[in-house]
Amino acid sequence: MGTLHALSLGMKFLKLYLVSYFVLCIGAGLVLWQARVLDDIPTIWLAIGIIAAVGFGIMLAVASSPRVTNMTTRDV
Repeated sequence: MGTLHALSLGMKFLKLYLVSYFVLCIGAGLVLWQARVLDDIPTIWLAIGIIAAVGFGIMLAVASSPRVTNMTTRDV
């Protein structure tokens, strides 16, 4: 039961981290769009940058999520 609770807590943390990261990326993209910075960048480089940002966010979320350990004890 304890491992299941720890896994649930880790998944909640992971989802919260990913949602927060994507909100930050969308906000940064909107700022760059409003400042007309994105007009000078070719579309292919924008797509590559978005894919890299998504991959980076997933790696950060997985790396910083709490560790789930599976401890078992047995009577000797």
